[in-house]
Amino acid sequence: MQKIVLAWLFVLFGLFSQAQMVTIKDSETDQPVPLVTLVSQSPKTSVVADANGRADISSFKGAEAIEIRMIGFALQTVSFETLKKQDFKIILYPSTISLNQVVITSARWDQSQRDVPAKITTITPKAVALQNPQTAADLLAASGDVYIQKSQQGGGSPMIRGFSTNRLLLTVDGVRMNTAIFRSGNVQNVISLDPFAIERTEVLFGPGSVIYGSDAIGGVMSFNTLTPTLSATNEPVVSGKALGRYSSANSEQTGHFDVNVGWKKWALVTSFTTSDFGDLRMGKFGPAEYVKPYRIERADSIDRVVQNEDPLVQNPSGYSQINMMQKVRFKPNQKWDFTYAFHYSTTSEYGRYDRHLRTRNGLPRSAEWKYGPQEWMMNNLTVVHSAKNGMYDEFTLRLAHQHFEESRINRDLNAANRSIRIERVEAYSATFDFYKSLSARQKIYYGLDAVLNDVTSIGREENVFSGIQSIGPSRYPQSSWLSYAAYATYQFKLTEQVTLQAGARYNVFSLEAQFDTTFYPFPFTEANINNGALTGSLGAVYSPGETWSVRANLSTGFRAPNVDDVGKVFDSEPGSVVVPNPNLNAEYAYNAEIGIAKVFGDFLKLDATAYFTLLDNALVRRNYQLNAMDSIVYDGELSRVQAVQNAAQATVYGVQAGFEAKLPAGFGLWGRFNYQAGEEELDDGSVSPMRHAAPWFTSAHLTYSVKRLKFDFYGIYNAEVSFSELAFGEQSKSEIYAIDGKGNPYSPAWYTLNFKAMVQASDDLAVSAGLENITDVRYRPYSSGLAGAGRNFIISARLLF
Repeated sequence: MQKIVLAWLFVLFGLFSQAQMVTIKDSETDQPVPLVTLVSQSPKTSVVADANGRADISSFKGAEAIEIRMIGFALQTVSFETLKKQDFKIILYPSTISLNQVVITSARWDQSQRDVPAKITTITPKAVALQNPQTAADLLAASGDVYIQKSQQGGGSPMIRGFSTNRLLLTVDGVRMNTAIFRSGNVQNVISLDPFAIERTEVLFGPGSVIYGSDAIGGVMSFNTLTPTLSATNEPVVSGKALGRYSSANSEQTGHFDVNVGWKKWALVTSFTTSDFGDLRMGKFGPAEYVKPYRIERADSIDRVVQNEDPLVQNPSGYSQINMMQKVRFKPNQKWDFTYAFHYSTTSEYGRYDRHLRTRNGLPRSAEWKYGPQEWMMNNLTVVHSAKNGMYDEFTLRLAHQHFEESRINRDLNAANRSIRIERVEAYSATFDFYKSLSARQKIYYGLDAVLNDVTSIGREENVFSGIQSIGPSRYPQSSWLSYAAYATYQFKLTEQVTLQAGARYNVFSLEAQFDTTFYPFPFTEANINNGALTGSLGAVYSPGETWSVRANLSTGFRAPNVDDVGKVFDSEPGSVVVPNPNLNAEYAYNAEIGIAKVFGDFLKLDATAYFTLLDNALVRRNYQLNAMDSIVYDGELSRVQAVQNAAQATVYGVQAGFEAKLPAGFGLWGRFNYQAGEEELDDGSVSPMRHAAPWFTSAHLTYSVKRLKFDFYGIYNAEVSFSELAFGEQSKSEIYAIDGKGNPYSPAWYTLNFKAMVQASDDLAVSAGLENITDVRYRPYSSGLAGAGRNFIISARLLF
């Protein structure tokens, strides 16, 4: 009998020792906090809390320093014994003013921001919930450090440090989203991402090519989507949220739900969002030039120019969108973690509003100018292996396939012919990332990656009277673009105050294109590029104390010529046509920056960064000849021939600064300021302001947060861009700018005042509301064809379960 009793005692002791649970709650709401990460270096282990804020920390026994990390909350470091004394209960407090935030974009691994020499901005889920951005582009703008250009409502093209489009990189769960047809003009792909399915957003400023490769010149925008959450116990855990939202300026109606089901080793997360955006109403008070008093109506086979019933409504600008995501996670043990993700997004057709502003002989030039549905699909398998061996402590494999489809549909006023251009890209990628701690002071992050893009381009011409379609010229040649590389970043903690970081990457890229000479007499039928690029970085961080941080960074970036550079035929502006050029090389960026951050007590934080970037061998549009001709007839109009060429240098410099103040009684202040200026070399050797160097812009927020109530009263200001400060190519676009006293186009200064509030009505229900552009200002962000929303009332309700 004694043996039986002892055996049962051992079993019970074993069960207890194998599952030591900790519970994590929010200090303000007393609600569980899911997805909190707990990390220990000795013993080397980590765990993520489940949807109920619970985690099994049995493997942390004996740990002297357990870091408790959650974006939006203050970092805590405690010992296992301390947790034991607290009855294994953890209370998280909203982020205090400190320099200890955890970031992942710099090396695709968790790092303390104190150890990273580059500037990185993080957008927290709490900020997103309060701000209620309609699209991922609006989410980026909420950071106060990213400028957004819009040619139409179904879009949003980020500008960072004077660069945009194919000189910036988008990543989703560590997978690059840029394709071989990303153009130098404005791109809209960021709206394919669902703000409700994103749990973390980071923006790395300056070149990131060492880790991310081509296109990462001005910065990297990294989006991490919802992670399937495992159960910390043997009982399944179900959690999720449902949300509905209405906005008055465009009659937006959005519905969203996501649900997570977690078991001990398996977890699923499903997300779905549907949005319908009506035509956007602009503000009442502002430049008269922004008002379009007409619209096109087709009746009895005739395009008629009719009066716009409400001139403040920008017609056509409405569209709808659907986003879906499904993830499946399997974690058989502490060493292996597998996640499969499926993403899908599609829009309706949507008008390119800026093209509807163009006129010819006093009449609208276009009866139709719209984009077909923008479609994105991604299958992504991520495998993480944790094991201390000679090669790595942790290894991540990402295998991804993405499908992109976009199209352009346009027809001149009362023309019989409708032009249709369809582009499809199949993008395949494989990334191998390794992390190794060489010693207490030395770490290395290294890896390999390969990317393949297959581009299919189709041209059609349709007679609108007969409905008969015929083959037309395609926008691009049939092409493939390949990149493969090896890279490494070494981090050395020289002293307790000084951290050094150095990195290098060698990238091979190639492009093959087959040209069809049926419609255009190209003097070639194929293009082949095979070249390489070497980039590097060297930085240092000096932290004389917990409240000081000084960093300096030298880095290079590159952009390999893509299919859009080499092979596109399109009308860049009236009277000009861009033709292919098969003789291109990579462009390089050389960047230097210095940053400083200081915390005063526990109530004030100041930070500032100054930078300078030189873009060499820049790929720019220049006059060109095709078969010894400087002009050809394109779409019935004699047009000057141009092509993308390695023909210029450009420089950009600027300052980014901010403050954050904690005031008594739950109040706070924070703000951001961005100034950038740049010049690019023109064909004749003179210089012009850079097109994508946005005017200086700033924002200031007065916040309040006590228990279940939050509000944010804030202002946004955007400086003027005079005619002489406009880029040379922008000076002819009078249709999208206001007109100054001399009759020249310019971009006026503007501001908006805004108010957002959110109340946690119950443990399960949160209601938020806002009033944007309170004074109903009519404004148009620089280089945009679409005016910003007028006075806009937002109401949403979110149910947690």
